[in-house]
This record gives sequence, structure tokens and C-alpha cells, in this order.
Amino acid sequence: MTFPNTSFIGPGRQLKRPTSSRNGEKEAIWIPMLQSTSKGKDLTEKQLIVLGGTPDQQKEFLEQLNPEQDTTRLRFNQMRKPRPVPVSNKYALGYAYHDVLDADQEDVLARMNVYTLSNSSGAFAPLLRPLLNARTAKDTLVTILLDWSEPWRWARQLRQWVRLLRKVILSLDDETKIEMEENMNAWKEKRTGPHAQSHTAEQQAGAGPAQPLGQGEWDEELGVPLAVVCIKSENIEKLEKEQGWQEDHFDFLLQWVRTMLLKHGASLCFVSSFDTNDVRTLLHSSLNIQSLLRREVVKHNVIDRDKILVPPNWDSWGKIRILRDAFDAEGVAERWSMDVQGPPEHSIDEDAPEPDADSAVATYEASIPKQPEEQKSSKQQPQITVTVPSLQEFLQEQKVRQDKWLEQEETALHAGGGRTYNTASNDSDDVLKPAKNRVVEHTGSHHINVNGIDVDADEATRRLREREQERHTTTKREGTPSGTRTTKVSEEEQSTEQYKNFFASLMTKKASGRSGVTSGVASPRRGSPTPERRITDN
Repeated sequence: MTFPNTSFIGPGRQLKRPTSSRNGEKEAIWIPMLQSTSKGKDLTEKQLIVLGGTPDQQKEFLEQLNPEQDTTRLRFNQMRKPRPVPVSNKYALGYAYHDVLDADQEDVLARMNVYTLSNSSGAFAPLLRPLLNARTAKDTLVTILLDWSEPWRWARQLRQWVRLLRKVILSLDDETKIEMEENMNAWKEKRTGPHAQSHTAEQQAGAGPAQPLGQGEWDEELGVPLAVVCIKSENIEKLEKEQGWQEDHFDFLLQWVRTMLLKHGASLCFVSSFDTNDVRTLLHSSLNIQSLLRREVVKHNVIDRDKILVPPNWDSWGKIRILRDAFDAEGVAERWSMDVQGPPEHSIDEDAPEPDADSAVATYEASIPKQPEEQKSSKQQPQITVTVPSLQEFLQEQKVRQDKWLEQEETALHAGGGRTYNTASNDSDDVLKPAKNRVVEHTGSHHINVNGIDVDADEATRRLREREQERHTTTKREGTPSGTRTTKVSEEEQSTEQYKNFFASLMTKKASGRSGVTSGVASPRRGSPTPERRITDN
């Protein structure tokens, strides 16, 4: 058999199978499509830091940001209730996340990582520092929660949180600070706030130079965007009816808060338990999260007292003075710049007087009604300090208590409740009865099997004792009726008397036998008289 000559291929060379042009076209088509699809599935991560409020209030706020999925517009195969994401915010720094869905509830626009902190102590500053870095600087929003149930505490709470943020930001590395500065410059150029995020780069470039900042705007920028959300705005009506708040008090509060937030370039929103007041749109637009199907616009509202919404880069001193002309916005802003320069306090003491009477905080507290005295007393009562001992101390204390209880039980057992202890009497049963009852409550009664029948031993013993005691009592109570002289002699007493007489007669006959009397007559017979009677007859 001969093989074809393949010497023409040359050494070190291999034959290659020709590829068809159709397969090459398929490969060139599918690879870009798969790559584009995989890139489209990458989620943009955003970061929301929620400060202030109680853990329960933070959970309610997060539920408002992530409402339940609307299943009316979903297809049949998509109608499933999403699993709620647990919120872990009970201790120190909490964490949660949720996916921001598009208007059609199908596409995921971004993954929002939520960090919560309810304690404003300066000791928690190291927990916030890792959250702020060069990678997350442009995708971070800080939200401070204030409660309308306690508006007299807002000034000190805001000052404490701003001081804490300043301490954290000043301790960051230079690279992170540069990224934050660039981000803040971009925010200053967005004169319409979140509305400008939909503009393209060409439109922004052709818009001309940025407008100059007004008085009091961005004087104290923090390096991160800030939003203040005042929850439970339904309590405004309660403050007016029950605590005597008037229109001047509400106007001053709103002017003071807007002046402070204007210096930091922050936004303001009032929400209630049943009305979110577009806070979700405000925060999402501040994080550059926009729906691809429906563009949501944040509209300002400074008329409705319980639905105030002030977007960033919208407010000014002129708009603030519209409420009350007598408000000194410039003086309050200058004093606030001095208040936030200090370090954060270890804890906020609302009852302590403000050391500087001319500070912005002192001005705020002197202009609004103070906390009612009944609320102070009610909040001071439940403040109980609980000291938890170590495990060994706890066990040692329990051992001492157990020894003491055993000693008391032994003393009561031997003393018999003040009576003499007698083993032959039933007093010991009375002493032990409570202990037996306690044992029976835990272990149950004792049962025995008698010829295949389940018998309660404790119950049978109790019945025997009751029967014996009843018989003994009946015997003692029996007696001779009045007017009767006849006495009843029991058979046992008669038998004893007969035996006594019989042995006595034997002794008498034995002594008389020696004198010639036959001893056989002394033996008793059936039907014969007793020995005592025979002796008497003789």
C-alpha cells in the first residue's frame, strides 16, 4: 500500500483545516453582542449614609425609599413578591441594600448600599471613615433624619452631625479629598440641582460660564452632598394645638434650618408617616439615578407647611426672607460657621444650657417653645442603668442563693412549722406536703402496674391513710349512751380472762395433787364447767 507524498509541506509545518466564512461571520456577530449584554448587566452601586433617628425610624424611612413592588403592570411570570431585605441597625453602624427599579418595575437601575448610624458621638467617627474614599466619593449621599416630635433639639443635633462629618472628612487621605473637591465643584455648577443631571456634556459646555454663587451659598461645604429629612410632619398640627406653637415659631424654624443648609448646599424635605413627599425622587436624583422611561422632576414646595421640599442649589437668602423680613439670615449664618468649627461632643446634653448665648444654637432655642415639663419627667423615669455581672459572678451568686434555700427548707422540715418533729405522727407529712406538691407538679404522680392495671400509687396511699384516720377517729368517738349501765366486753378481753383463770386452776390442782387428789379432774372438757367453778363447788 502506498501513501501520498507529503514532502512538499516542509519540516515543522502542519496542515490547517480551512474554516468556512459562515462560521467566522457568526463568531464575529455573537462576541460583541455577548460583551454588550454582560456590560449592561453590571449594576451601578450607590451609597446612602443615613444619620440620626432611632433604629425603628431608620427602618421606616428605608421602607419609604423602597416601597413594595407594583404587580399590576407585571406579566404573569413576573408576579412574585420580592423578598424583603433585612436591616441590621441595632448596634453602631448598620447596613442594608436594595435595588432601584425602573418605572416599569423590570430593569434595575442601580444597587443602593445603605449605611445607618443613630448615635452622633465622636467615638463613632472611625466607623464612617472607611465608607468615604476616592472610589465612592462621587456616588455618596449623606442624609440626616430629624424628628418633628422633638423640634427643640434640631439645632444641637444638626451641629453635632456636621461636626462629626467634618472630623471624618478632615482625616481622609489627599486623593479622596481631591475627588470630593471635584465633586463639590460639579454640584456648584448645577444651578438647577438634580434637574441638570439629564443634560448632556455638549449642552453643559454651551451653557456658558457658571453663575456666581449667592450670599451664604456653599460657605461651609462638607465634601459630600447632604440632605436633611424631617420625619413625622403630621406632628406639626399636634404642636400647634397642644403645645401652643404659632405661625411665627414655624416660620422662624423653617428660616433657620434653610439658612444652615444653604451654607452646606444641602436639600430639605418634610415627610410624614403616610406621605413620602417625593423624598425618593429627591435622593435618587441627588445620586444621579434617573429612570430611562420616565424622567421624574423634583419640584420645590415652600407653601405647604407639612410638605416642604427645597432641592439643592435652589434656595437663597432672598427666598428665605419672604417668610419674615425681620429674620437676620446673615448674622445667623456667621454664628453657625463658628459653631461647627469645634470637635464633636461625646454625647448631647439637651438640658445643659448653651455656653455661648450669642451662638446660632442659642438663638434657635430661645426663639421656639421649649420642651414641656411632663415630657421631660416621662423621659427621665425609664432611664435605668443595668449592670450585667460576669458569668462566674452570676454562678457564684446563684450558688449562695441555692445554699440559703436548702438551709431554710431543712430548718422548716425539722422544726415542723413550730411543732415538735415526731416520726410516728403525721406532722412530717404535713411539713413535706408543699415539697411533694412541687415535685409532683414537675414530675407527675407515681404509677405502678398491678396485674396489668395502671394504679396511681400516690392516690392509693392517700386513700388508705384517709381510711385509717377515719377509722381511728370513729373508734375514739364511740361511747356508751346515757342511761345504759351494760358494758360491752370484746371477745379478745373474754379470751384473755379465760386463759388467765385456766392457768390459775392448773397451779391450784398441782399443789393439791400432792395431798392425794387426782390431777386428771383439773383438765377442762367440752361442756364441763370451768376449772374455777369446780374448785368453788368442792
